[in-house]
Amino acid sequence: MEQAPAPAAAPPRRLRVFAVALVVLAAIVAGLWFDTRGRIGATQEELARRLRDIEAESREARTLGRQTQEAQREVLAKLGALETKVAESQNQQVALEALYQELARNRDEWQLAEIEQVLAIAQQQLQLSGNVRAALLALQLAESRLSRVDRPQFLPVRRALTRDIDRLKSLPVLDVPGLSLAIDRLIASVDAMPLAFDERVERPAAAKAAKTAPAEDNFFARLGSEVWKELRQLVVVRKVEAPEPPLLPPQQAWFLRENLKLRLLNARLALLTRDEAGYREDLRVAQAWIQRYFDARAKGSQAALAQMKQLSSASISFEPPSIVDSLEAVRGFKSRRERGKT
Repeated sequence: MEQAPAPAAAPPRRLRVFAVALVVLAAIVAGLWFDTRGRIGATQEELARRLRDIEAESREARTLGRQTQEAQREVLAKLGALETKVAESQNQQVALEALYQELARNRDEWQLAEIEQVLAIAQQQLQLSGNVRAALLALQLAESRLSRVDRPQFLPVRRALTRDIDRLKSLPVLDVPGLSLAIDRLIASVDAMPLAFDERVERPAAAKAAKTAPAEDNFFARLGSEVWKELRQLVVVRKVEAPEPPLLPPQQAWFLRENLKLRLLNARLALLTRDEAGYREDLRVAQAWIQRYFDARAKGSQAALAQMKQLSSASISFEPPSIVDSLEAVRGFKSRRERGKT
């Protein structure tokens, strides 16, 4: 009967368990509340930052919009100015076209007058100096200009120019610059050619004796041998098979070389003027002078004689061609145009 109060201790234990559960639940709720509050704060800050960015971008967009409007107004102003300039340029173009049409009517006359002048100069070159190359270049220049115009009315003139060009190309080509250069080299070599009395006489016998003489150990024997050699060189005897060239003093030798140069210069002048008779005569006289007054056995003299022989074999005379057909075609075309205008 005394143990009956024992069951009364169970309710306090349940209270304690319930209190602990309440505390744990409160702690969990508090933790969740603090975490949710932190997330909400972060979200609010992110929203505020994004709102600020959006406001900045909207301000930039408004600024760009104002700038775009200003640029559009400037473009419209420039377009108005361009339209004004285009209208002015169109007016100028109309004026220029009218001027071009007026100039085009006289363009053919100017071009034909220029071609006629070029052909007249080429004809003079052919008649005075026989300069075929200059005449050929003039004809080709005239034909190229007419071909660029490409007018049917110029076909007769172009055919005449083509005939004259073919005729000049078929002429034998004479290398006048090459021949003139060869004569210049001959003139430059005149001073180096030895005269006939400047040659050194070979003494084969004395040289052979000097080679075969035995060596003398005696001083007096060597001295006598050297004295004898000097005495033998004082008098030289040789056999002359050809007429002996005249002995020229130094001043006359200088005049001989200068006269030879003048003969070669005359030959070059005759070459340029196509005077074949004078050209051959000057080369013949120059060859004769070299053979008579100069040492013909020297290498320089032999080379000069061979070069003169080659130059003498070249034919420099020819019948000067004419380009009268081209000139007459140009002049006839001009006269027909003038008659058509009148």
